[in-house]
Amino acid sequence: MFCNWDNTEEDNPKREQRQMFFDMVNGYGIPLVTASWKTFRPDLWDKDQEAWRNEYGKLLRELTGKYEFDLGILAGYMLWMDDETCRQYDMLNLHPALPTGPKGTWQEVIWQLISENADTQGIMMHICTEEWDRGAALTYCGFPIRGGDYDKLWADMNGKLKTKTLDQIKAEEGQDEPLFKKIREDGAKRELPLIVATIREFAEGRVCIRDKRLYCEDRLLDGPYDLSKQVDGSLE
Repeated sequence: MFCNWDNTEEDNPKREQRQMFFDMVNGYGIPLVTASWKTFRPDLWDKDQEAWRNEYGKLLRELTGKYEFDLGILAGYMLWMDDETCRQYDMLNLHPALPTGPKGTWQEVIWQLISENADTQGIMMHICTEEWDRGAALTYCGFPIRGGDYDKLWADMNGKLKTKTLDQIKAEEGQDEPLFKKIREDGAKRELPLIVATIREFAEGRVCIRDKRLYCEDRLLDGPYDLSKQVDGSLE
């Protein structure tokens, strides 16, 4: 387990939660490796962030290189991974949208779905490449955002849009807007199950990565692997 915080930072907004996580990792006997991005080469960060990213990536590889691993999972890793690490390691990143869905942060994704009157939302895991957030989607799950409780929320949203713009609604209600909140809740609760289901597919040998592409039983897949059934089953 590599973490880009070491919990000694003065400016550390989640110190207690992170320490609980560190204690859990240590409790399982998993090697914990940390390198604080906050204290690493602040001089270079202020001058050239791309150069800083390359130097930090070099440190990351030095610290993790002695541990053999087949697959890296970026879980809540908010730094832009450097190109060389993307080339040397097979890593998956979580993105809060369907493979055909919007790019950007989860907030941007949800507002765009609302602006497009979308019918579905989902979560995907994609391979990390030098092109940020553009690596091929490997696994995903989807869910409808129509029907049931959603119908009233969409009706309420459409009612608001008769007198306000979406930007005004964003400014006034933000993430507390009921439709936005519901989409976020239904997506967030699928994130960990998708990560677990994805890791299981690799661990049990059903899929593997070769040359940054996904294979299933020695057959190159021409699209991402749909794990909606497995994810929905875990929610039940």
